[in-house]
Amino acid sequence: MAELTPADMASKLLAEGFQRQGPAARTLSDPIADTPMVVTLDELRPYELDPRITRNPLYDEIKASIRERGLDAPPPITRRPDADHYIIRNGGNTRLAILRELWSETKDERFFRISCLFRPWPERGEIIALTGHLAENELHGGLTFIERALGIEKARELYEQENSKPLSQSELARRLAADGYPIQQSHISRMQDTVRYLLPAIPNILYGGLGRHQAERLAVLRKAAEWAWETRAQGKALPTDFTTLFHEVLAQFDTRPDAFTAQRVQDELIGQMSDLLGIDYNALELDIVNVESRQRAVTSPPSLPTEPSTPEPASMSATPPLRLQPLAGTHQAADVTKESQSQPAIRQAQPPKAPSAAPSTHAPSEGDEEHRLQGHIVSPAASTERLQAIQQLVAEHTGEDRPDFRDSVLRAIPVQAGGLFPISDVWYIEPGLDTPDGLRTHIAQFAHEIAGEAQLANRIEATDAGVGFTCHLDDPSSLPTFGRTVLALLHALSQRQGAERPPQPLDLEATLGALLLGSALGTADIPRLSDTGLVKLFRLLRLARRLMDLDADTTSGSTT
Repeated sequence: MAELTPADMASKLLAEGFQRQGPAARTLSDPIADTPMVVTLDELRPYELDPRITRNPLYDEIKASIRERGLDAPPPITRRPDADHYIIRNGGNTRLAILRELWSETKDERFFRISCLFRPWPERGEIIALTGHLAENELHGGLTFIERALGIEKARELYEQENSKPLSQSELARRLAADGYPIQQSHISRMQDTVRYLLPAIPNILYGGLGRHQAERLAVLRKAAEWAWETRAQGKALPTDFTTLFHEVLAQFDTRPDAFTAQRVQDELIGQMSDLLGIDYNALELDIVNVESRQRAVTSPPSLPTEPSTPEPASMSATPPLRLQPLAGTHQAADVTKESQSQPAIRQAQPPKAPSAAPSTHAPSEGDEEHRLQGHIVSPAASTERLQAIQQLVAEHTGEDRPDFRDSVLRAIPVQAGGLFPISDVWYIEPGLDTPDGLRTHIAQFAHEIAGEAQLANRIEATDAGVGFTCHLDDPSSLPTFGRTVLALLHALSQRQGAERPPQPLDLEATLGALLLGSALGTADIPRLSDTGLVKLFRLLRLARRLMDLDADTTSGSTT
C-alpha cells in the first residue's frame, strides 16, 4: 500500500464525511465548579442589589493601592442562567468602579483584563448573593445604618418570594443567620422602623451617615409622641394626624448629619403638638419623656454603676429644672444650652426603681461577684481568646452589643415573682439560704403559694424532713380537675423513694400538660398555672434539687 502524502491526508480530512452535521455552539456553557478565568471590563457588571449606595469611605485609599500594586484581591464573579454578562458575586463593586476609572484614565491593559475566580450560580442565587454582599461590605469599609436597613429589607422581600408568605422578624433573623449574616431580631425591628418612618422624611441625613443610636432615639421619640398624641387627642377634631405631623416636623431637619440633633426634633415636635392639642408644653414633654424612659428600660441592657452616686442637695432635688417655652412657630432650641438643660428633666422623669428583696448596705466585693458567677454555671461553655476577639469584631461591624455572661449574671434580673419570699433569680442560691433548714422553709412556702392558686393551701403542711412539705390527700375525687392536678403535682414532688402511695391514684398524664402549657382546646376546668405560679414552681424545683444534694452529702459523710 502506497504511503499517503500530506496532500492526500489533507484531502481526506476535508472530505464531506468529516463535516459537522449539527448546529455549531455560539458560546460555551459556564463551568460547573469554581474556575479561574480572565474577563474584561466589558464582560463584567456590578451587582444590581448591592446594599452599598453611598461612596465607600475608603474609596481613595483603595484606588491608590490598585493604581500602584494592581488588583491584589480580584472579586469573585458569577453569572445568572442565560445572562450575557458576569456580575460580582459578593463584595467588589467598589473595586470594579475603581478599575473602570483607572482604565479610563490610563488605558493600561492590566486594569481592563482581570483574573477572577468564577463560581457557578447557586440554586438560591439572589439571596446568597445579597447576604454575601452584606457580609463582605461589613468587613471591608462598613455600611451606613440605612444601607444595612435597606439591604435587610430587600432580603426580606426575597425570602418572602421564595416561601410565598410573609416572615416575622424572628424568622427573618433566623434565615439571615443560616445564610451567613447573623443579626439580632431587635436590630431588625429598629431597621424596619427607620425605613418605614424616618427614610421618607430625612433621606439626606440617613444617607449622609446618621448612626444607629440617633436613628434609634428618633424611633423611640416617634413611638412615645404617638402614644401621647392618641391619649390627648381623644374626642378632639384636629386638622392633621400624627403620621403627617411627624413627617413634616422631621423633614425640616433634613440638612447635614453633623448639624442634626434629636433634641431639636423633640422640641419642635412637642411644640407643634402643644399648639394643635391645646396642651401645655411641659405636660406633653413629661408624658413623652416618661414613655421614652420605659421603652429604653425594656430595650436597653441595664448599666452597672461604677461608683456611688453623690446625692444632690435638697434644694436641687425638690424643685424640677425649668424648661423655657419655645417661641411660637419655631419651638426650636437656640443653642446647645437648652439641650443640656433637658438632661436633668429626663433623669427626673425616669420611674423609680423597685426595691429589691434583700437590700445591700455595701457594694459587693470581688469574692461575692465570683461566688455569684460560679453559682450560675451549670456546665462551663468552652471558648478561646481568638474566638471572643472574632465575635467582638463582628459585633462592632454590625453595631450590636455582644452579650457577656459575666456582666449578665451580675446585672440582669431574669425574672421576678412576689410572695413571702420574693424571687429575683430562679437559679442562684444565696449562701445564707444554702442549708437544709433554710431550703425546706422556702420550698414549703412556695408549695403553699402554688396550692393557693387552687384554693388548696390548707392541704400543704410544712415538715422538717423530706423536701419540706407534705400534702393531705383526703378525698381528692371531690376536688375540681385543676385543684386535683395541682395537688397531684405537689404530692409527686414531695414524695421520696419508698413512700406510701395515696389511697386513690392521682393521674397526671391527662392533665399535666394543660396545667403547665395551657389547653389548646380551651378546657374550662383545667386553667393554666399562672406565670407567677410557674416561676415559683421552677424555684421550688431548683431548691429541692439542691436540698437532695445536701442530704446525699450528709448521708455519705456519716457512713464513711
